Amino acid sequence: MLADKDVTRRIDKRKRIRFIGEGAFLLIVLAIIIDALFVFSTYKPYDDGDVATDKDRGFVALSYFGVDRTGTNDLIGVDLLDEHLAALHKNGYITLTGKDIQDYYHSGKALPKHALFLNFEDGRRDTIVFAEKLLEKYNYHAAISTYADNLNGNDSKFLRPDELKDLTKYGYWELGTNGYRLYYINVFDRWHHYLGNMNPVVYSHLTGVLGRDYNHYLMDYVRDDKNFPVETYQVMKDRISDDYTMLRDTYTNDIGYVPEIYTLMHANTGRFGNHEDVSRVNEKWIRKLFKMNFNREGDSHNDRKSSIYDLTRMEPRAYWPVNHLLMRIHDDGADDIRFEKGDSDQYAQWDVEDGAAEFKDEAIYLTTAGKGKGQMSLKGKEDFQDLYLSTRLKGNQYGTQKIFLRANGDLTTYIVVGLVNNNLVIGECHDGSYRELKKVDLQLFDGQNYLSEDEDKKEVASTERQVLARYGANVNMIQKQLGRLAEVENEDARTVAEGSPEYRPTLSYHKRGNRQLNIELHGDLLSVDIDGRPAAANVTVSELDAGRLVLGAQWPGYGYSQTNLADDVYDAVFDGLKVTEWTANESEGAVLYDVHYQGWQKWKYKAHIWWRKVLDWALAHF
Repeated sequence: MLADKDVTRRIDKRKRIRFIGEGAFLLIVLAIIIDALFVFSTYKPYDDGDVATDKDRGFVALSYFGVDRTGTNDLIGVDLLDEHLAALHKNGYITLTGKDIQDYYHSGKALPKHALFLNFEDGRRDTIVFAEKLLEKYNYHAAISTYADNLNGNDSKFLRPDELKDLTKYGYWELGTNGYRLYYINVFDRWHHYLGNMNPVVYSHLTGVLGRDYNHYLMDYVRDDKNFPVETYQVMKDRISDDYTMLRDTYTNDIGYVPEIYTLMHANTGRFGNHEDVSRVNEKWIRKLFKMNFNREGDSHNDRKSSIYDLTRMEPRAYWPVNHLLMRIHDDGADDIRFEKGDSDQYAQWDVEDGAAEFKDEAIYLTTAGKGKGQMSLKGKEDFQDLYLSTRLKGNQYGTQKIFLRANGDLTTYIVVGLVNNNLVIGECHDGSYRELKKVDLQLFDGQNYLSEDEDKKEVASTERQVLARYGANVNMIQKQLGRLAEVENEDARTVAEGSPEYRPTLSYHKRGNRQLNIELHGDLLSVDIDGRPAAANVTVSELDAGRLVLGAQWPGYGYSQTNLADDVYDAVFDGLKVTEWTANESEGAVLYDVHYQGWQKWKYKAHIWWRKVLDWALAHF
């Protein structure tokens, strides 16, 4: 009996310990969530001591599409946004309110030397969840812009009126608007076939088959497949005016006022619309309803030469490393920008000759100068000759990431291996005379043959009919699209071999890249593996002397961007770069360079990754 009681006591003790441990864990998780999501302080506006006294420098305007926990193609991840805001804060940027901008233009108010207007578009709930704590962290103020049509819609990802009212309580937010609705008109596919008008859901499913031939609801007359207007001036005027009156009434009824900050979507027309008639209607309503208007996108800098109704904003992309953002601001006139270096010990091993470099998370981010190049060379190492090199190249496909081997001091003699616009390119240069040794199209390397134009037209038409049938307004429309889909599927499409021209898609400069690159260089032979497969074997090279290791990045020119967001900066990313001496056997030679963390840094890095996973899990499950 006594033995049974002892066993019971031990079991009960273990249960109590487990209960206490689980309770403590849940309390810790709860504390993490509260700290990550809730704001406990108020925004403190800048004071007169922050105002520039030497000269008027204007202000920078940044507008993010939205924020996600880990990031998507369009929404910036919270960690990367933190890096962006931290770098801006470190550079002395102080945020403005809409009232500050009004006073700057109307009353001559002086602004801080580094003034910043921050905006988040589309009014997404997750933007508030993840961005608000960062605003508190840096004492930053921002606008959250919404579409009036989304305030009472069925999509739960958008903020509701009561939530918008609560946002302004702590001073970190004020309200702006992108308009009444997001809607597209005069849409053509990439083969110039007319698709008409569509909502953003249909548009998002058709993005892959569209080109740049489309417009926003407020930017033009509604047109037919021949590009002729199908509405009179009065009908166009009434249509656009209805949008503004519905916007005014919705905001007035739901939150009590119309936001003063307006962003005219898809502008960049030099006025307020693509057509002069449309521009006049828009301008009348913009001046009537709003105190300011962001009418342009691309550049970030505004000054008193701008009209308060013709402001410009830069829209950072979700993949931009921090130095990409800083380089763009630098090129807009901020000459005193200090770039981020990341790990200072690793940075000290390199000479950065062009652009900017950051060492972060066992990767090297090499950012080009605007419309230029980035270049960095390993210090004190001019004896690289026979070697193995491995790295994962994560820069975008449209652009150039290069590795120069056996390079001389002025880079007039070298061997180079690089990814150029989704091609593997191997070449060498002697006394300034360059010759290409091998070029491999990586789409073909992946076993993806190019379609013919006829085949692509069929695929495009099939995709269009499927999407339009799925989102048809009624049964008749759905049946009509399904009938057309059947016709398309039954059509024959000539292949390239049958005489149709080859279709080479235009490479978007937003398309991400991720390639494992392994190089073996021994004597006069060079071999390259891509993603674990041979891409170039035993290429003969003639530059045999030992030399330096140099990394390069090159802006490729203005490429294709469906959203017309021109970008003149490129980032090469060398992840996990490691170089070892070549050996005749399979054993690893001496390490010549390794970007991976060692010792205490390695432990700290792994602990950081583990902690981020814990936090992500906590936010996802509680």
